[in-house]
Amino acid sequence: MTHVRTIGLVVFCGLGLVSGGVVSGEWSVPTPHPSPLTTHEEVVITFDKVETGKPMPSYTDQGVVFALSRRPSMNRSAGRVMFFPHLKTPRKGILNAMANESIPVEVRFPKGASSVSLVLWGSIGSSALVEAYDKDNAVVDKASRDKVPERTGPEQPIPSFELSVKAPAIAYVRYSGAPPGGYLVADEVRFTPLADTAK
Repeated sequence: MTHVRTIGLVVFCGLGLVSGGVVSGEWSVPTPHPSPLTTHEEVVITFDKVETGKPMPSYTDQGVVFALSRRPSMNRSAGRVMFFPHLKTPRKGILNAMANESIPVEVRFPKGASSVSLVLWGSIGSSALVEAYDKDNAVVDKASRDKVPERTGPEQPIPSFELSVKAPAIAYVRYSGAPPGGYLVADEVRFTPLADTAK
């Protein structure tokens, strides 16, 4: 049985999807041309136009792939990510959809990156850890918070915060820190691609 996080405001699911298609059950957003991954300019990925509350194996935007870092160990179901609305804001973010198991979300950069920043927010009691890995799966940098910030009143949105990592050649990053039943959501990813040495 697949255990996925239940989202109360599934009415958001009626929002339109970004222009793209479904390939083998995975949502994919076409990469603009020329690809920004071949420049030194910072690339920004947000999720404001995606559909919330719909678990999927992975999500791709501008060639960058978001998926769980491993399969769930507590059951035989396939791992899923999904989008969640940042209540009281227009933003949406991506998170681990497996409610009963804490699994890091992995963000892969097809041509590598020299710096990556994530804008995050999370449930009460969550911590936050961002780890950067090279192509050999070695940790090359990390950033963390012992505790995510909390709102001071019910009329306020959950506060966002930013964690950044840098290294000569980052192949992918992973973010984690929410306990089972909690959540840690990324609603913006900024990264500096490596130069395209093939040119």
